Amino acid sequence: MRNITKGREPTSLTHHRATPLADYDNYLDKDTLRAFLVSEQRGICCYCMQAIQPVDGAMKIEHWRSQYQHPGDQLIFSNLLASCMGGDGQRNSVKHCDTAKGYKDLCRNPANRDHHVEELIHYLGNGTITSPDAQFNGELSNVLNLNAALLRNGRTAALRALQKMLSVRGSLTKQQWEKLLGEWSGTSHTNDLQPFCGVIVYWIRKKLARF
Repeated sequence: MRNITKGREPTSLTHHRATPLADYDNYLDKDTLRAFLVSEQRGICCYCMQAIQPVDGAMKIEHWRSQYQHPGDQLIFSNLLASCMGGDGQRNSVKHCDTAKGYKDLCRNPANRDHHVEELIHYLGNGTITSPDAQFNGELSNVLNLNAALLRNGRTAALRALQKMLSVRGSLTKQQWEKLLGEWSGTSHTNDLQPFCGVIVYWIRKKLARF
């Protein structure tokens, strides 16, 4: 999970919200909304950071505050995120992200900078995601199921692939580590981010802290 910077909302959403009896179900321009959400998240899921595409059936429009529990927020753009399908239709043990979350609430929103989501995410060597915040830590596993085997293995594979590539280059200078951090965190470009980039960024920052 990483901090998400919300951009401008689709004009169609602004206009729809101003119409009488407007709700999420009768908003008809969800294709545009998907494109806006995936673009501002730079092509990755708001929770697990797998690659997503702005296509119906290939991603979900996530309400951080669920429509059921918080109907007044169903058309608020800051409440809307782009999530992967999260094992939709599969057994509960492999469901994750929005699919696992359902109507449950989370204490922290990746699109709210005041929640410091990225700063509170840690990764263990086996790909497990944790947080020093007890409530958030529980939600990562028990609400979002971000430690499902598929996701842990994906993080581990991404990190090992980078480590293998770097092993042939020898020791890196601080400047080289900083350049690598810019590439993986997206601060040095505007392209889509790599899947599971969060674990890579965390690892590179630990390397830089040693200089």
